[in-house]
Amino acid sequence: MHIILAKPRGFCAGVERAIHCVKRALELFGKPVYVLNHIVHNTHVVEMLKKQGAIFVRNIEDVPTNSILLFSAHGVGPEQWEKARKRNLKIIDATCPLVERVHRLAKKYAEQGYTILLIGDAGHDETIGTMGWAKGNVFLVQNVRDAETIEIPETNRIAYITQTTLSVEDCKKIVDILQQRFPNLQSPSRGNICYATTNRQKAVLSLAEKADIVIVVGDSESANSRRLVDIAKSAGKIAYLVLDATEIQPKFLEGVKTVLITSGASVPEEHVQGVIQFLSSIETCTIEEICVASENVHFQIPKEIKDNH
Repeated sequence: MHIILAKPRGFCAGVERAIHCVKRALELFGKPVYVLNHIVHNTHVVEMLKKQGAIFVRNIEDVPTNSILLFSAHGVGPEQWEKARKRNLKIIDATCPLVERVHRLAKKYAEQGYTILLIGDAGHDETIGTMGWAKGNVFLVQNVRDAETIEIPETNRIAYITQTTLSVEDCKKIVDILQQRFPNLQSPSRGNICYATTNRQKAVLSLAEKADIVIVVGDSESANSRRLVDIAKSAGKIAYLVLDATEIQPKFLEGVKTVLITSGASVPEEHVQGVIQFLSSIETCTIEEICVASENVHFQIPKEIKDNH
């Protein structure tokens, strides 16, 4: 079997920063530190941090007063900040800077009286936070059908923003429809979909044709991982989302000579290597890594936990 390894894959700068924030907080303040929501959407990462002393909660009310609280990479709305302050919590904001940029844009549009169309997934942690910054004057657009049918109050001030982990192609289709329906639609000065999402999708699009199947290593909770599967399928390939090697079924590999492997932005590389080792244990494999885009992005951690040494 021939294995094509897509590059880039795995951790993005925002995920690396968020994980570092939790580890650094534990190092500085000791156990426990509390994290609102999963720090990133990967079960293995969450379990690893739990073992080190992190406690993950869904509600700020579950955090004892005067504790350390981290906000996840997906960010939160202003109401969560207010709740945390009222409980006298020490806040460490691990929100990805690219998500934070969308939050600032939502806040600016809301303050300027715009009706905001948010392109994103209902119930996703990032979308919930962004809607909070939009202060109620926001309508969620999840797909092409929503774009075609959504009704909003008549206004000349209308703008769109997006979740950072959308399919680039699907988002373009939605935006095209919205621009046709609402000629005054204000666009962000630069796209909201992040560099890592774009690059991982680009790699799958350009490499899928070389493979019989595509295996995406990622959590089913991860929007960007699910979209890599969707993109592979849209390219006409059979594609599977697996958390790790234990989820690969023998039937996946029947008649397969070449497999493309990639991973979502919150996936540790060890689980990609675990998939490769599993495939290599079944039959002799050749491995070829193909780089489609280079990445050299790094985000500073918050000043509250910065190591000055």
